[in-house]
Amino acid sequence: MRIVEDLRAELGDRIVTEPQVLQAMRTDRSGWVGPGTPAVLVRAASVADVQAVMRLASVHRVPVVPRGAGTGLAGGAIGTEGAIVLDLSGMRRVLEVDVQNEVAVVEPGIVTDDLAAVLAEHELWWPPDPASRAISTVGGNIATNAGGLLCAKYGVTRESVLGLRVVLADGTLIGVGRRTVKGVAGYDLTALMVGSEGTLGVVVEATLKLRRISRDPVVTIGATFPDVIAAAAAAAAITASGLRPAALELMDAATCTAIDDLLQPSAEYPVLAGRGAFLLVRTDSAAAADEAALAARLIRHAGGEPEVSTDALTGERLMQVRRSAHPAYARLGEVLIEDVAVPRSALPAMFAATERIGASHGIPIPTIAHAGDGNLHPNLVVPPHLAGEPGHIPDVVWSAADELFHEAIALGGTLTGEHGVGILKRRWLADELGGDVFALSERLKAAFDPLNILNPGKVL
Repeated sequence: MRIVEDLRAELGDRIVTEPQVLQAMRTDRSGWVGPGTPAVLVRAASVADVQAVMRLASVHRVPVVPRGAGTGLAGGAIGTEGAIVLDLSGMRRVLEVDVQNEVAVVEPGIVTDDLAAVLAEHELWWPPDPASRAISTVGGNIATNAGGLLCAKYGVTRESVLGLRVVLADGTLIGVGRRTVKGVAGYDLTALMVGSEGTLGVVVEATLKLRRISRDPVVTIGATFPDVIAAAAAAAAITASGLRPAALELMDAATCTAIDDLLQPSAEYPVLAGRGAFLLVRTDSAAAADEAALAARLIRHAGGEPEVSTDALTGERLMQVRRSAHPAYARLGEVLIEDVAVPRSALPAMFAATERIGASHGIPIPTIAHAGDGNLHPNLVVPPHLAGEPGHIPDVVWSAADELFHEAIALGGTLTGEHGVGILKRRWLADELGGDVFALSERLKAAFDPLNILNPGKVL
């Protein structure tokens, strides 16, 4: 292909065309496998590399799929037929840590945990805390506006990004946003870029808003419940009381069993199997003990049994239990990992709907939730007798997912709280947005990408 020849002439050994490498670009952590094979992989090492790719792609009108670690769960970075996969994972430098102003400037390929280690040396941290933080990149977090375990109190990625440098579809490099805490000059293009899944531009640098590491006490509660509806009611009561825990995480009975099978509980980890549900609460302010006491009272009132700990090691082990959910699900077989969000008061209704939908379709749906912000992750397990080729999701599973999505929307919620739309949810996006907003979104996309070469077929 002429585009491959031109890329090789300009970028040399950063161009990869080996078939086995290109095949690996057809999927991400969702397990979904795209129907086509990309033409080439470009391992970018600099902003200039990204600009060169976009200039040539624009000339040849070839689609470009920006990609980081490939840990997405909605197919947003899956390479498509004849496309250039633009791998940004090699751009992983921390360019600056401004301790005085609590700002860091980083490249998009840095892994979230690696950034945390660098910032900890300066007694700083970056709040976004996805469960995949050990493998996901900052650029991927920005692309999907990722949340995670701590976002109920500390916000999602958009709230911790001050500015970006972005390469547009024609190769133009722009800077949006600022380094100041406040600023309202012009449209907020930074917020627009965060969560756009590589469809409006390629993020090549991010200015991040940091926090000081607190010395306030931390209290962790692990609470068991007879059923998940009672646990969801407790979580809703905690947020309705005015408490804002740093973490408020809910695991249903099937999730508890799967995690136990993975971790093999010992003195280090609690036994969760056989419980109706498990609720994890963490408070981390000067009033942490009082906040935990109130949370424990609300848990008991809802029928739960709380165990309160001020021991840091115990607290971290409980957080690790929660982070183990997705590896535990992976052991169940083929799983469609979903992501809906509802108003926090609607959590019990959404859990009840999930149980009903799973039963009606004969599909196990173990579910976890960032209960502090109403974000649920129903995991639809493909029955073994229906499992086919990797990435193939049977119609009955999609039917169950369809009902879940419409139930979430009917409750005043959304198709996705943090995973993004990607390929997997684009067919439902218009149902949530409505015709006028969807059409406006298409015009916005065309303004940034008139040739439709930036991650086409994703989101819209």
